[in-house]
Formats: sequence, C-alpha cells, structure tokens
Amino acid sequence: MRPADFPPPFEATEFVAAPSDPPEERIDVGVLIVGAGPAGLACAIRLGQLLEESPETAERLGDVPIAVLEKGKGVGAHLVSGAVVNPRGLRRLFRGREFRIEDVPSYGLVEHEGVYYLTPSSALRIPTPPTMRNDGNFVSSLSQLSRWLGEQAEAAGAVILPETAAEKLLVTGARTVGVRTGDKGRGRDGEPLPNFEPGSDVTANVTVLAEGTQGHLTGIALDRFGLAGDNPQVWALGVKEVWKVARPLGRVIHTMGWPLRGGRKYREFGGSFIYPMGEDMVTLGMVVGLDYRDVELSVHDLLQELKTHKLVRRILEGGERIGWGAKTIPEGGFLSLPQRLHAPGLLLCGDGAGLVNVPALKGIHYAIESGRLAAEAAFAALQPGRTPWTPGALSSYDDALRETFVWDDLEKVRNMRPAFAQGFLIGGAIAGAATTSFGKFPPKDLHLEPDAAQELIRTNRSARYPASDGMLTFDKLSSVYLSGNKTRDDAPNHLKVEVEVPSEVATLWERMCPAQVYEATDGGVEVTPSNCVQCGAITAKGGRLTPPEGGSGPEYTLT
Repeated sequence: MRPADFPPPFEATEFVAAPSDPPEERIDVGVLIVGAGPAGLACAIRLGQLLEESPETAERLGDVPIAVLEKGKGVGAHLVSGAVVNPRGLRRLFRGREFRIEDVPSYGLVEHEGVYYLTPSSALRIPTPPTMRNDGNFVSSLSQLSRWLGEQAEAAGAVILPETAAEKLLVTGARTVGVRTGDKGRGRDGEPLPNFEPGSDVTANVTVLAEGTQGHLTGIALDRFGLAGDNPQVWALGVKEVWKVARPLGRVIHTMGWPLRGGRKYREFGGSFIYPMGEDMVTLGMVVGLDYRDVELSVHDLLQELKTHKLVRRILEGGERIGWGAKTIPEGGFLSLPQRLHAPGLLLCGDGAGLVNVPALKGIHYAIESGRLAAEAAFAALQPGRTPWTPGALSSYDDALRETFVWDDLEKVRNMRPAFAQGFLIGGAIAGAATTSFGKFPPKDLHLEPDAAQELIRTNRSARYPASDGMLTFDKLSSVYLSGNKTRDDAPNHLKVEVEVPSEVATLWERMCPAQVYEATDGGVEVTPSNCVQCGAITAKGGRLTPPEGGSGPEYTLT
C-alpha cells in the first residue's frame, strides 16, 4: 500500500487562469516576486540596485517597479532553517557597495564543530565530512536574516505586501502575466463573512516565483509549462526548537544514527543539528527524509526522543524551550532540478526550484545567488527592443546559473542523497566515494522515486517515543501554540486530502504531521486545518497543501 494510491481531490488547472479583473482594477507592477524569503528578497535587492543605475528603466516600469508578495503576517513569519549560513551569496549580492558581513544579524562565526554517530547510550565523535565543514560560516536565524533582507529590499525601492497569498497563476496564451491573490474573510464552507475581501489580479512584465519549499505556484508552473526534470523532487521534514540555556554551547554539532534506524527496509535518512545562538540560546532540530516507510514514524517525536540522549540532555539541562517550528526541505538536488527554470514571463528560484545541497546542509546562499541572477535576467529582458514573454527571452537566467558555484556544488553531490535508499551503511559508502571522486562515482546517475510512492510498513515504533513532561519533552499542540499560529478556526480548508483512506495511510498522516492536523478514524482521517503550520509534508506524502488565507499560519521570530 502506498499513499500515492489515494490521490487528493486536486486539479492543477484550477489554479491557472486568465486575468479576470477589469484592466483599470488590476494592480500593475513592473516585476512581481512571490515570496519574501532569501531568494525573493535577494531578487528585489538586486533589481533595486539595477534600477538605481538605470532610472529610465525604472520609469518605464511604473509607480511600483518591484513588488514582493508575502503570505505570512510579515517577512520571516513562515521561515524555518537551521541555520548555518555561507556568506558567499550575500557578498556577491552586495558586491561593490558599502557592506560588512558584520552588519548581517547573526550569532557569530562557527569556531568549533563536531559530528557524532549516536547509539541509545553513547556518542561516537567522527571526522567531519568535507561537505559539512563550516569554516567561515555564521549561525543565524532565517526569520531574522530575512527581516533584515526585507529592510534592504525596501530601501532599494521594493514594495513588500504581507498577508497576501498568491493563489492562481495568471496566464495569457503561453505567457505568465502575474498572479491572482487569494480572498480573505471566507467561512469554513467558502461563504463570504462580513469582513470579506476579494483577491486581486496582480499583473507584471516578469513574475519571479521564490516561494520556498513546496511552493504552491511553483508546482503549478512546473505542470503548466512542462518544466519538470527526469527525476521527481523528494523532501525531508525538519522540526526545530529554540532553547534558552544555562550554559553557552560554543560549537556546532551534527549527529547521525540513533534515533533513526539504519536498515534498508525502513529508508530512514537524516540526522540532527544543534547550533549555538549566542551565549544563552541554542537551536536544535531533527531532519528526516520523507521517503521513509514506517507509518509510525514521527519527526516531532523523534526530536523529543533525541533530547533524552545524554549528549543533548546535558546541553539543555536547566533550560527553557522558547521557540518551535517545522518545514520541509527539498532533497533531490541536482537530479531533481527542473529541465528549465524559466518560461515566458516567468522565473523560478531558491528552494522552490530545489537548489539545496543536502550533504552540506546548505541552501540559503544558493537561494540568494539564484535570486540575484533572476533579477539580472529580468532586468536584461526589460530593456528596449526586448520582451520578457517571448520564448527564450529569460533563458539567460538558466545559462548564468549553470556557470556559478551553485551548479558546480550540486552536480558534485548529485548521487549522495539517493544512495541512502540502500540503507545507512551502503549509502554512507557510496556517499564517501562520491565525495573523494568529486562526484565522478558512481559513474551512472542514480534515480529517485516520489516520497508518496514508497510501500508502507507498520512497526511498533511509537511505543518508544517519550511521554511529554512539559520540561524536556513536549506534545504537538503545545508546540503549535509556541509557533504563534493564528489561523482562524472557521477558515476554509486549504489542505486537499482523500479522507476515506485505509488505516495505514491515515496513521501515516497523523504521525507525520508535526502540528496534529490529521487524526486517524475508523473510516479514514479527520482534518483540523487551523492547526496547520504550512510545513508542506502532506504534499510529499500524498496530499496537497494550497495557500490558506493571507496572514494565517505561524508567526516565527527565532527560527
């Protein structure tokens, strides 16, 4: 039995439309960027730089030359990452301008690091793999970093529109002409409430989709324009906590092994991270590939189990949990990249395009670099004598990305993630050979299977999860509360799932979800959409996350 055998009631064509507002009522902008994460904000910043140098181009683009749509309550509200950041992308974005890396909000450079292989009772320190070394990188909160980037984007002339969900891709013929934003103020059954506000057509010369992981319109665009590559995208789910602690940590820690099982039949790939956030905070998280097979597996509960290990318990002793979040991560890497990252009037960048290096645990600087290059391609296509919606007009973006460190980095590690489908030992051996051969081994590229296509098994895994004690270990609902989730109880359901499913699929969704959205019942599954923190895991495992009302969801500040 597979989750893919029970597809959701979802049609991509429902989210593609021609503009419907009268021309005088449309919001017309020069370049429209969907998503105020690192990729989208880097794109806005670079566009602002280029328009400052070319005022005649800025004038042609009208009153709002750059607009950024953000579905969260504010910039950073929906962002979660480790995060240890490589500053290379930031330096290239601000190259030639007054900029110091010290001005970027961070918790300091990585000075010491360690990698451990865990068993239930021990922690064996192992040499740090070359892909995971962090010399020169800094620890940051992605939500804080993006708020800072948002300030730079606004200073560069961008207009950021928070609480605005991009629901439909506006297409005329084969050309993308913008997006339609979602309605606000509808009831559970879609009926208009007294505070109802209809969505709007936002039209643009170029639309840049920088939605991040599990981007709604990115998925629509891949389908509508035939952009998908040969391999499907695969995903991981990360669940993260921030703690105020009694003692400074002083080093970056990564772990592998326990509490995951290394056998091939389980397909459990992942590990944990523990990063210092100054003298009095640490962040720790568990990341697990969503191609796992056991319906009892819960990443949230694995994180709680991890904290009972003596290595981790010692770090947290005397501390207090002050933050929590969850998000998916694209893990297919080079093998899952779209065959093209552009279509007439459209560009894809960042995590939405799959630009993540799993062995290095890095993607933020790739997102920034791709956003910068997307801005340059858009700017070039807006020059006199050129039109961005003709076929190939934006192909310079693909060409430029292939010439950067992003492409080179991803190509070298392309076979490392799929190797672990063979289990931890064989996967580790293949990954080691791929590292030492700079990606030349194995000689033939491996293949990826959709996460939802994995055959399910059931074990008694959940019996080992620790009970919540409210001090070290916590349940899902208290964690959702800590995320600042503000979704209305009577909002329309934005989660598309088949509710009449076998118990194995229902249990899989119930255990998988870190926010207790799904509950297995005798006849299938019940859904509580107001709990959803929009992590995107359901899309990987057989359902579909669509945009909820703008401004709903979590309000992350430290993640």
